[in-house]
Amino acid sequence: MAARKKKNRINLLPQEEFAQSTLGRVLAWLLSSFRVIVIITEVFVMMVFLSRFWLDAKSADLNDLIKQRQAVLVASVDFENEFRGAQKKLSIFSELTAVDKPTTGHLNTTSSLVPPEIVLSSFSFVGDDIKIEGVSPNERGIAQFVANLDASDEFEEVAITQISTDKEIQVLLTFSLKLTLNSKGGK
Repeated sequence: MAARKKKNRINLLPQEEFAQSTLGRVLAWLLSSFRVIVIITEVFVMMVFLSRFWLDAKSADLNDLIKQRQAVLVASVDFENEFRGAQKKLSIFSELTAVDKPTTGHLNTTSSLVPPEIVLSSFSFVGDDIKIEGVSPNERGIAQFVANLDASDEFEEVAITQISTDKEIQVLLTFSLKLTLNSKGGK
């Protein structure tokens, strides 16, 4: 039998001498340090990759929340417009009631002078004039109402501006009166 051949190993970098040299120590340090840097970089990349799923879920949740809040805002637009309209009407009303003119007193006086058969449909107060519109079954009720207003000290002039038959119910008479307030306080 033939004797076993020994394998010859060729080592271009002598282990003992190279490890002891300055270049060998620097190279060994660099190789071990780069290994640590590569491992840290791989761990960081894996953390970034895994955190992407968490960030995607959080982004989807925030998008859903934004859509829900937008839907709430869109749903409340009609209410908001209605509310602002009511506020505007209330501010106009408060401005009108803040005026020094005693509109309520004139309305109370006028309504107390209305005969029972007359129904008032409109009461407008503009400047020193009051415009009244109403419906009566006969001329006698209108004449009585005008006489009552004329006898009152609050009004300087009482004028009938229109009398006509009602378009819907022919037996009723519609009328319009113009009252001028007494600026002197008495007739």
